[in-house]
Amino acid sequence: MSADFDGAGPVASGTGDATAIGPHSMAVSGNYTPRVELPADALRPPSQVPAQEGMSNLPRHRTSFVGRKDELDRLDGALSRPGAVLVQALHGLGGVGKSTLAAYWAETREHGCQPVRWFTADSPAGVAQGLVELAVSLQPASKVLPVEALAEWGLQWLASHTGWLVVLDNVNDPADIAPLLDRVPGGRFLITSRLAEGWEGDVALVRLDVLDADESLDLITSIITRKGPRDLDGAAELCEELGHLPLAVEQAGAYIAQNPFTTPRTYLQLLADHPAKMYERGGVTTRAERTVARVWDITLDRIATQQPEAIDLLRALAWYAPEDIPLHLCTGLADQLALDTALGLLSAYSMTTLDPATGTIAVHRLVQALARTPDPANPHRRTDLIDQARERATANLNAALPQQGDDPVSWPRWRALLAHIEALAQHANEDTDTAITGRIFNETGNYLKDQGLIARALWILQRAHTSSERALGPDDPSTLTARNNLANAYQVAGDAARAISLHRQNLEDRIRVLGPDHPHTLTSRNNLASAYLVAGDAARAISLHQQNLEDRIRVLGPDHPNILTSRNNLASAYLAAGDAARAISLHQQNLEDRTRVLGPDHPNTFTARNNLASAYLAAGDAARAISLHQQNLEDRTRVLGPDHPNTLTTGNNLAGAYLTAGDLARAVTLLEETLDVRSRVLGPDDPNTLTTRNNLAYVHRLVGNLDHAVTLLRQNVALGLERFGPDHRLTAKSQRAYTSAWQKRAVSASKLAFVHSSQDWDHMRLPAERLRPGVG
Repeated sequence: MSADFDGAGPVASGTGDATAIGPHSMAVSGNYTPRVELPADALRPPSQVPAQEGMSNLPRHRTSFVGRKDELDRLDGALSRPGAVLVQALHGLGGVGKSTLAAYWAETREHGCQPVRWFTADSPAGVAQGLVELAVSLQPASKVLPVEALAEWGLQWLASHTGWLVVLDNVNDPADIAPLLDRVPGGRFLITSRLAEGWEGDVALVRLDVLDADESLDLITSIITRKGPRDLDGAAELCEELGHLPLAVEQAGAYIAQNPFTTPRTYLQLLADHPAKMYERGGVTTRAERTVARVWDITLDRIATQQPEAIDLLRALAWYAPEDIPLHLCTGLADQLALDTALGLLSAYSMTTLDPATGTIAVHRLVQALARTPDPANPHRRTDLIDQARERATANLNAALPQQGDDPVSWPRWRALLAHIEALAQHANEDTDTAITGRIFNETGNYLKDQGLIARALWILQRAHTSSERALGPDDPSTLTARNNLANAYQVAGDAARAISLHRQNLEDRIRVLGPDHPHTLTSRNNLASAYLVAGDAARAISLHQQNLEDRIRVLGPDHPNILTSRNNLASAYLAAGDAARAISLHQQNLEDRTRVLGPDHPNTFTARNNLASAYLAAGDAARAISLHQQNLEDRTRVLGPDHPNTLTTGNNLAGAYLTAGDLARAVTLLEETLDVRSRVLGPDDPNTLTTRNNLAYVHRLVGNLDHAVTLLRQNVALGLERFGPDHRLTAKSQRAYTSAWQKRAVSASKLAFVHSSQDWDHMRLPAERLRPGVG
């Protein structure tokens, strides 16, 4: 559109459809040739028409505006930028409050712009309508002109004036506003859009994120209590569940405010019981198009027209934790190009956040919740599509599992996957679990158990057992394996009675299903014996281990690796029963057999020597224990390297032997070296690192160096709390030791008497035998 307005024509005429502008206007359709006589000065050129007071048309902002100080300051700061035209774009997820912030800033801040005009710029027609309304506001008599002429007049007015502010709200495509920006040399534009990409030229981007926890709590409180005090129980938890998204918080607040018998706590339950309905429902004054479900449906519709696979990917991502989703969990699209396109599109519309530095993806928790909530009437959330997405997410997690969960090399990968596996377990109904799900949960439970996170291990191992039993039946080998590992976790948790009950049931079922001589049956008997030993019943443990040793020799042969395991465990049972001589004899035989069968440098040979040394130490022969541990340290350093976890374990155990022998100086030196390497290799908060630091603190207490002990234990407590929480064994142990050392620090070291006991010193222990499900 192009036209020149020079003020020479007082007559308006044309042929076509008229457009009504204003509340008392009339539109006429059809072919006509109107001729309207106007005063000579009625249609002045745009450059000659000044701005007038009262022309602003901002939407009324809500009175409960909270937070956003940093974003408001960024908008203010842009005023000082040089240049003729200033364009800023507020971008972010739908419902994050872009329009609200723009309206609030334009109305309340001292930006000095006049007039302030609001264009609903979601399409070219919307931009044109904004220009038409500007023209009519400046020159009311011009409303008789055709729409195209009015839009051109409005654009020319902007081009010939400065000092104005135009808010271009809800821009869906930068191309829709490009003709306007290209022709206007001065003034100021403030754009709101869900698009984070596609902006060209000198556009200052301002990303808008969700509210802080305190801000979202203030917002929902102000809405609920607008008419007076209300019960706010659960308000903070509700805001957290809503991901602090302003639109969702407003929607929930309006619903609660309208229903006096509904509290934030009961709304949380409604959200859990009826998610699809609650995402679409607000208060009586909440517009249908301003609910979370509707706002995001508009975005999803636009994405789906460009690449339907992007919506498939979003549904799969909905089953993971919202933050730090590894890129390798996004497999399943046709090829890398399709994946790149889908990720780029979701990010461009602010549905996801990509972090190239870490190779991870983030999705707002409420986007996830909606994406995995079935709604047969919604084309993006049909039940079959959500089921497919859950199965795809499950398959990706299964493919990403480390092959050896007990290998420290795999622990970083486990840490990257853990939150997403637990999220799947929380979000997926148990009725939808499959054999694949059971395998994932079983492997995860074993990792958690090995890391000392027993409560979480028990929860997910119970789910693994339930999943396998439902999907495969009670007698399937994978079901029996899941029960075995659940029993092992109960044993570590100190619930020997429940561990014994599960292991006994497993032994009976494996004898019935697999036969008495099957390797898994023998494993069940071994683990039942270990549970009895933990429960203090050494006699029964010895009997079962003795039977297992005899059966394994008969079935597997005298040199099978499992024979060495059975003999080792029988020796441990004798040691627990106080028969150190018999334990030493069995461990000595094991060392000789492993050296002969496996060779002197095999890892299992090193383990046999370690256990023989521990038996000598328990028998009071510290000299022989030290000699064996020294040989092990030299051999493991040579074969495995100085940084290998097993080498570091040997250093820890040798330090313990030095301590028993009274050589505290060597114990301190060795523990400091081990702590330094473990911190570097495994990390400062790894369980083994925490163990070494705890042991070093104990030795410092013995020598009277309480200041150093307190420093080490304080560090252990902080690291343990951050990674494992207050209930973890190592955290609790460090907390008790720290409290004791801190209280006694003021007492003269010469008056302190510390007794070395097994409760103060952590040794590396051999776990119960476990098996992996055979699900691929």
